[in-house]
Amino acid sequence: MRKQIIYKIYEISRSRRIKKKQDKQRKKINRDIMRKILLTLAAVMCAATMMAQEKLLQWDQLMDYKLYPQREMRGFTFVPGTNNVMYLKDTAYMLFDGKKERSMTAKEREMFKEKMQPAKDERVEKKEGNLYVDGKFVEKGDGYNIVLGESVHRNEFGIDGGLFWSPKRSRLAFYRMDQSMVVDYPLVNTKAREAEPKPIKYPMAGMKSHEVTVGVWDTKTEKLVYLDTRKDTTVHEREMYLTNIAWSPDEKYVFIAKINREQNHMWLEQYDAVSGKLVKVLFEEENPRYVEPCEPMIFTPKGDQFLWYSMRDGYKHLYLYNLDGKLVKQVTKGEYEVEGFIKFDKKGENIFIYANKDNLAGRDAYRVNLKKGTMECLTMQENGLHGTHSILLNDNCNTWVDVWSSVDMPIRADLRDLKHKKALYTFYTAENPLKDYAMPGVKLGTIKAADGKTDLYYRLITPPNMEKGKKYPTLVYVYGGPHSQLVTDSWLAGGNLYFMFLAQHGYVVFTVDNRGTDNRGFEFESCTHRHLGEIEMADQMEGVKFLKSLPYVDENRMGVEGWSFGGFMTITMKLAHPEVFKVGCAGGPVIDWKWYEIMYGERYMDMPQENPEGYEANSLLNKAKNLEGRLLVIQGAEDNTVVPQHSTEFIERCINNYKQVDYFMYPHHEHNVLGRERLHLYQKMFDYYETHLK
Repeated sequence: MRKQIIYKIYEISRSRRIKKKQDKQRKKINRDIMRKILLTLAAVMCAATMMAQEKLLQWDQLMDYKLYPQREMRGFTFVPGTNNVMYLKDTAYMLFDGKKERSMTAKEREMFKEKMQPAKDERVEKKEGNLYVDGKFVEKGDGYNIVLGESVHRNEFGIDGGLFWSPKRSRLAFYRMDQSMVVDYPLVNTKAREAEPKPIKYPMAGMKSHEVTVGVWDTKTEKLVYLDTRKDTTVHEREMYLTNIAWSPDEKYVFIAKINREQNHMWLEQYDAVSGKLVKVLFEEENPRYVEPCEPMIFTPKGDQFLWYSMRDGYKHLYLYNLDGKLVKQVTKGEYEVEGFIKFDKKGENIFIYANKDNLAGRDAYRVNLKKGTMECLTMQENGLHGTHSILLNDNCNTWVDVWSSVDMPIRADLRDLKHKKALYTFYTAENPLKDYAMPGVKLGTIKAADGKTDLYYRLITPPNMEKGKKYPTLVYVYGGPHSQLVTDSWLAGGNLYFMFLAQHGYVVFTVDNRGTDNRGFEFESCTHRHLGEIEMADQMEGVKFLKSLPYVDENRMGVEGWSFGGFMTITMKLAHPEVFKVGCAGGPVIDWKWYEIMYGERYMDMPQENPEGYEANSLLNKAKNLEGRLLVIQGAEDNTVVPQHSTEFIERCINNYKQVDYFMYPHHEHNVLGRERLHLYQKMFDYYETHLK
């Protein structure tokens, strides 16, 4: 009995131990299961995060404006005489009074709409090429051989229109362009049932140019007079460039910057608006390379003096003159460029300008005292950062809206004033529109030019999440010509969605602004004179050296791409360095400068008759025999800037030399491929790289 009791107690104890052990094991199993569940959830969340980070741009997004920094507010303007700012916020009309934001009143809304909608010039009309003002016939033209009131000289010298009203709109100056002596250049419209000619007037370097005069119509007397801009009837006088037309504040005089065809001599001339006679030559400028005025004179508020842009000291600066042409003083000075005039203050004591004084890759706004010459930066951030700025000043010029961006700051709008260093109010700071996508690296930096001393600014875009030790195919995107600056201290360093797309697909994308480009002084820009493509290529190859020093760049898979002057540079570099560039993609390329227009071509190369060695040395026709690897040439069939003759003759030379080349034409496009077809262009080039470079 006693044994049975002991055994039962033992069994109960053993059962409890087993149960306890089982409970412990169950808890362990439950913990393990829970741990696995948590790890699985963490992995899923991590994967989801990675997938969000690895989201790639799609083709149809490359022209989606929503993927560029969004301006939450637009149309900033000040209520006259106040510091109150009006603007559109989405579709709402809003006003900021310095303390709070509110909706505009009906009266304020009408004022805002009036300021935002520039008045249409309904007084001038053109019918069948003829010019009418206030319904009155002014001059006969045909819109082709004789063109009235339109831009002339192929839009060079800053010309963007052909009508110039006097301040009180009682007189109208206008361009009359006679291009009947210019050869008809044959373009073809293939949309017609039977292809039909679509000729243009295209004066080529060294050939006959058009002839321009300036008429003045008096709306009160209804009389037309032509300014006497020619000393005689010689071709030399008839082919003068008449640029930068301006009216005197009292409407009595018209001013013209007249330039000889050689473009090495400029005369600033004053004409009587009633008689058309030359009053005086205010001053002259000469340069053995070229002079290129692009802005008309700017009168002071009193009207007794004016400002003039000039690069005579080596950089683009402002000079103050009396009306008799006597120089009062140089207003700005230094190794930087004045990039734009904003306005005078009410008293005319200070001017407001844009310049790259403190940031050669960016643009700041400054107040400059005319008497002392002192400069104050209005857009320096409290943390010392710069960027690329545009400002809107109030009437008193003591408060302004500053809209700006930098390499890694999409866009921001601040309210600032002269009393405070910090922004008074930030209207908005745009978020990164690519925050949900795999974000490539974007860097702005400098390398030395081929001369070993000049700084060149570059933009380097690298693939996201680069793998250590891996080498990536690299594309050099180039323009390299005058009046260009591709690398800027602005969002993505001036890059675009196409470059980001390429980087997301594993390409390094590099751009450098070589000597010959803009905003770095006259020597920097003009050192390429008479030998386009040589110094530019030398600097670009310094960029290639830099790329080869980077551990992630595959020097055996390098390509080059560019359009227009960049197309010329692309083929130049591909033919000169076939061992470097495996692939090239050239759009609308200049092949031989003798086929380019007079105004631009002769400025930078002189006439073919004056510089035969330069034209011959830089003609790509002579170098087609050096083609190796893959080259895609893209051309707009109706290109009226770089006419198709360039690319077709290059193809012919490739054929003659038994060199294989790829050629693609956009049948109904001019110099640029625009609209939805641009997506086709992007895909065409990308597929080419995927096939031949990657």
